[in-house]
Amino acid sequence: MAAPKKGRNASAQSKPGRSLALILIAIAALTGGMFAAGHTTPRLGIDLAGGTSITLRAEAEPGQESAINKTNMNTAVQIMERRVNGLGVSEAEVQTQGDRNIIVNIPKGTNSKQARDQVGTTAKLYFRPVIATEVSGGDAAATPSPSASSSASGDSTDKATDKATPSGSTSPSATSTTQGRAVTDALKADSTPSTSASSSASPAASSSPTGDTGSGALEAQYAALNCTNEQARAKAGDGAKPTDSTVACGQNSQGQWQKYILGPAEVDGTDVDEAKAVFNTQSGAGWTVTMDFTSDGRKKFAAITGKLAQKQQPQNQFAIVLDNDVVSDPFVREALTGGNAEISGNFTQESAESLANMLSYGALPLSFSEDSVTTVTAALGGEQLKAGLIAGAIGLALVVIYLLVYYRGLSIIAILSLLVSAALTYTIMSLLGPTIGFALNLPAVCGAIVAIGITADSFIVYFERVRDEIREGRSLRPAVERAWPRARRTILVSDFVSFLAAAVLFIVTVGKVQGFAFTLGLTTLLDVVVVFLFTKPLLTILARTKFFGGGHPWSGLDPKRLGARPPLRRTRRPSAPIETKEA
Repeated sequence: MAAPKKGRNASAQSKPGRSLALILIAIAALTGGMFAAGHTTPRLGIDLAGGTSITLRAEAEPGQESAINKTNMNTAVQIMERRVNGLGVSEAEVQTQGDRNIIVNIPKGTNSKQARDQVGTTAKLYFRPVIATEVSGGDAAATPSPSASSSASGDSTDKATDKATPSGSTSPSATSTTQGRAVTDALKADSTPSTSASSSASPAASSSPTGDTGSGALEAQYAALNCTNEQARAKAGDGAKPTDSTVACGQNSQGQWQKYILGPAEVDGTDVDEAKAVFNTQSGAGWTVTMDFTSDGRKKFAAITGKLAQKQQPQNQFAIVLDNDVVSDPFVREALTGGNAEISGNFTQESAESLANMLSYGALPLSFSEDSVTTVTAALGGEQLKAGLIAGAIGLALVVIYLLVYYRGLSIIAILSLLVSAALTYTIMSLLGPTIGFALNLPAVCGAIVAIGITADSFIVYFERVRDEIREGRSLRPAVERAWPRARRTILVSDFVSFLAAAVLFIVTVGKVQGFAFTLGLTTLLDVVVVFLFTKPLLTILARTKFFGGGHPWSGLDPKRLGARPPLRRTRRPSAPIETKEA
């Protein structure tokens, strides 16, 4: 056979060690990253580690089906994540599935009933006046927020500017009194209706927190509240009604946790007709959040802003409270009576859109119902994992036995390739847990088991192509190179079909079936990598050895055993007889 042409193909054939070195370096890097990250095992799903899986289905009010959209579903996911995290749950998963489903996976060690109550209820959004606030654990006399302009702009949009600076001053006289005295004065001031604002305020606006005893209890809660503690934040304001004063926590733009005493709710989230994140180029304010109110909300908002405008900071602020969490605390200078308002400050596009989504969610005609709740004990999950591993081991053992019996020495290449594929799969799955939240559930284990057969099939296709070339009378080294283009084409087509099926299954399904599709797709891609960078180069190198290249009976490439026909050889034509003349 003619020598291979010089160029790229010849270089690849003559230096297969480069491909082997590349894939071994990749394995070493992934292994090192796995140990460096401290995640040496794949993250297990609920069905294997134990826990509770809740499937919620979005439901819209009649005539409001458009409320079920991607933006609102993502906002609901954010709210549910905060609720679950508020329970002190670690490694919980909240994600959308399909167009209207949300899956909440909560690992073992969590009160499942409490979790179901938290994630299954509709979010509550309120506008409450701020009575007192300070950085949690900080100084009561922190730098107050700058004053804000709330005058109407050219397009008649009222503005309430949120400067996003910690509002540390608890009352006008906070700098000359102790912290406890300042809070008490603030509570008493709030319990006294304003003469100019009481006539237009809602009934809840003029209500006392709960009298002296209630004020004392609220003051004690405020003094003891530590918003840097996750469990304390989750319990802040528990049991408080919209008509009650309460305590709450919120995070400012500097990443500090602030604690608040808030008055009764003046405006409900359902009073917000629409909220948008807008980039304001006219005033140079940058990203802002605009709010439009309903007819009832317009009156309520005008009443509360008129009341707050007559007070000093921080009592001229109103807190936007979602699930007892202060998401913003802008302040005003005058009554905003236009039925719309603009919150401006140090917003980025992301933070403005997040606040707008939360404000809009408070007015959404959207609720969630439980489609299914699955609780798996750790013992049952361990049994399922054990059964899955046993099934995988049996499948792998059968494949190895078949390779040893049928391919003999070639089975060494196949087994080593399977080990390389397993190492890549294991390390990548371990790293995907902390990176994208991938959890190995039982269907995913099934996908990995199925992938054993897909990977072995690729080796068999290549080996059979090589053996066909040997049957044609070629020696091993040229047979390896001539068989590769045909085998490569078949392997790529086969893996493409498997990957396409996995991709379609991942897109159209919900729940745990996606774990099967994801694992199947991942292992299919790794099959291509292993065959191209490990199996083929390794066979190229072994073809140069005497054991394989010489066609040893136990190599799996014995020409006699394969029924190879003798190589074609040229024969000389018989020369014409020389005629001699007799003398």
